[in-house]
Amino acid sequence: MDDNVIEIPKFKPPNLSPRLIAAIIGAILVVVIVSSGVYQVEAEEEAVVLRFGSFVRTSGPGLHFKIPLIETVRTVPVQRQLKQEFGFRTVQANVRSRFSERKFGDESLMLTGDLNVAVVEWIVQYRVVDSFKYLFRVVNIEDTFRDMNEAVMRQIVGNRTVTEVLTVGRQAIESVVKEQLQELCDHYETGISVDQVVLQDVNPPDPVKPSWDEVNQAQQQKDRLINEAQTEYNTVIPRAEGEAKQLVLQAEGYATNRVNRSQGDAARFKAISDEFRKAPEVTRQRMYLETVEKILPQVGGKLFLDTEAEGVLPLLPLETINRITNAPRSNAVQGGGGGSK
Repeated sequence: MDDNVIEIPKFKPPNLSPRLIAAIIGAILVVVIVSSGVYQVEAEEEAVVLRFGSFVRTSGPGLHFKIPLIETVRTVPVQRQLKQEFGFRTVQANVRSRFSERKFGDESLMLTGDLNVAVVEWIVQYRVVDSFKYLFRVVNIEDTFRDMNEAVMRQIVGNRTVTEVLTVGRQAIESVVKEQLQELCDHYETGISVDQVVLQDVNPPDPVKPSWDEVNQAQQQKDRLINEAQTEYNTVIPRAEGEAKQLVLQAEGYATNRVNRSQGDAARFKAISDEFRKAPEVTRQRMYLETVEKILPQVGGKLFLDTEAEGVLPLLPLETINRITNAPRSNAVQGGGGGSK
């Protein structure tokens, strides 16, 4: 025999009995059946069990068993918030998110109520609240839900001006879209609950963006001038109204004072007239004394001379008399019924 030739021994199968072979095959089938019949549902999911394609039951998170080859399982993320993006796509969500450079003008370009064009990008956040309706009530639920979003958003944007869409009307649009979208989801039994609609970027199309910026700046300048004029109005008008009211009140007070004084003077004159008719001499003398009593305190210096006095000139203090004569509001009054000298 050649030394380089290696002789391989012939393999002889073990001598197994038919009963043992059947037992092994049965064990393998049991393992396959059991492994294919057990399924696990994650914490955020709900499983829908189908038997020959017909709905049977739902099962929550954990390990469950189904009939192999007869029942199938489809899982739905019922506890997870889902998101749909319109007008853009997020490639990587992180601290510095990256977005797709592809343009989605077929989703974002919309016609406003004043026949202008706006680029509207938005996000819809929603949850699946009924897994059976989500899977079986609507065919191709994801595409249908996106079509519903676009239809509602275009309707709401088409009922508003471009200024409202780009500036002050954003929150109102979000609220109305969310409400009407939820009504559509309930009507078509989608099993979806809309959590939030958020407008991301709302801009004019790129070709008209410079012109829109100029219009926006002009609008801001107009609003600023209006606010300044309103501030000036609020400053001047109330002050003028206050001054006018003050003048009116002063005039009314002056009129009331004059009327009251006139009525008082008339009543006093009437009373004096009545007394004068009763005692003319006494009343005349009293009026004279009252008048003199009021006038004399206003006279600076007073010199009373008897009309019959003679030779009093050397005795008079002429310097004092000169000062009295030249002083303001001075006067020499005749007294004692005589004249002054």
